[in-house]
Amino acid sequence: MPELPDILLYLHALGPRVLDHRVTGVRLANPFLLRSIDPPLDSVVNRRVVALHRLGKRIVFELEGEVFLVFHLMIAGRFRWKPAGTRIPGKVGLFALDFENGTLLLTEAGSKRQASLHVVAGRPALAEHDPGGIDVLAADLPTFATVLQRDNHTLKRALTDPRLFSGIGNAYSDEILHVAQLSPFKQTQSLTDAEMRRLHGSTLTVLRWWIDHLRDAAGDAFPEKVTAFHDQMAVHGRFGRPCPECGSPVQRVVYAANEANYCATCQTGGRLLADRALSRLLREDWPRTLDDLERRRLR
Repeated sequence: MPELPDILLYLHALGPRVLDHRVTGVRLANPFLLRSIDPPLDSVVNRRVVALHRLGKRIVFELEGEVFLVFHLMIAGRFRWKPAGTRIPGKVGLFALDFENGTLLLTEAGSKRQASLHVVAGRPALAEHDPGGIDVLAADLPTFATVLQRDNHTLKRALTDPRLFSGIGNAYSDEILHVAQLSPFKQTQSLTDAEMRRLHGSTLTVLRWWIDHLRDAAGDAFPEKVTAFHDQMAVHGRFGRPCPECGSPVQRVVYAANEANYCATCQTGGRLLADRALSRLLREDWPRTLDDLERRRLR
């Protein structure tokens, strides 16, 4: 799922292409995408795009007259900028927003259709789509700490909660916690002052680095491959591969539809984390440390 650096990359690329341009047409290939009926979708035609916004992981087009297009790309939704009038691709195409200077396509890979589009009128209606999380890039340490410790949850859960922090998901939370050298399952209210400072600094460092890196890599081109997996990442999507800091194999815990990737040496003092179901199933056979894991592999 595109997260804060990826959403900002889209906004950076969309700005010079759509701002001050008038919508000439809308084409809806999959009716499931549209989740609202008032105002109607065709009411955006002939309106000029006056601003672009981010609401958490949502991308918002502000049109003349305070009409807004609110896109949530979910896991597999992606934008494509194509020449004006480009046909919507058959299998993955959901929507086209036409301008005189080009067409913005929305596609979604896979069989599930989770991406959504809401058309809303007025800023109060737009505010209803804001999950409420703070902008971590603008939050000082006291604000960050207060929000993080509002309730006692694991660090992984807290960082990815859109009601707490705006735009952080699975990928960048893994990277933030690796840089901070903290376990994804450490409880928020158990952090020392030093650990809190380290986590706040790591959050800013990781997000700012990826924002700059993605922009530099894209240049003036429209980003064609927005993904949660990058070779430069330390732990996310790198299960079994060596940690760039210590060389230990990256570990993974899968739970529900999510996962946490971490380095046991750098983040948990060598201890392997186990999801509850698997550790209950294996009981005494569950390896507790990297050394235990290696001994079982050599049997």
